[in-house]
Amino acid sequence: MSIMKKIILASQSPRRKELLEKLDIPFTIMVPNIQENIDTNIQLSDAISQIAKEKALCILDKEPESIVIGADTIVVYKNNILGKPKDINDAYNMLSMLEGNIHQVITGICVASKNKILIDAHTSNVTFDHLNDKQIKQYLNTMEWSDKAGSYAIQGKAAKFIKHIDGDYYSIMGLPLNLLYKMLLQIL
Repeated sequence: MSIMKKIILASQSPRRKELLEKLDIPFTIMVPNIQENIDTNIQLSDAISQIAKEKALCILDKEPESIVIGADTIVVYKNNILGKPKDINDAYNMLSMLEGNIHQVITGICVASKNKILIDAHTSNVTFDHLNDKQIKQYLNTMEWSDKAGSYAIQGKAAKFIKHIDGDYYSIMGLPLNLLYKMLLQIL
């Protein structure tokens, strides 16, 4: 991939930084300052892609000669959006809801330059194993759930709870690498 423009990741997520490094392209990070409000009047994949676009355009306004990558991820169970937990009780309730069930993880992505804006989303189905109260509380003691949509990190200690994935592992982590790579090829 020939890169002539500065690439900026519009995210403070250490997971997205780690994933983007796998593409072996130089990039910098800038944190967008936007309100992440999900429009529940449209399809969730479109709503989450819209937030990714807002993140990218926020940074593109400041760096118009760059290519900016924006992304956002949500966890959905039975049409309920499970965002980042407010506290340990909220995390406990989310994990209790997910245990033994299938939920969706939707990651919206935007790659934007002054000449082109590409937007997409990827949905994965994640099946949690059955968990007992003790397992959930042990996981909560790790504090890994903090600041994670759905109260878990698939790449962390919660991996032992994941029975099946139908979709893109990297998208569940927060950045669908194959999709992003194809988008970058279109915009570079």
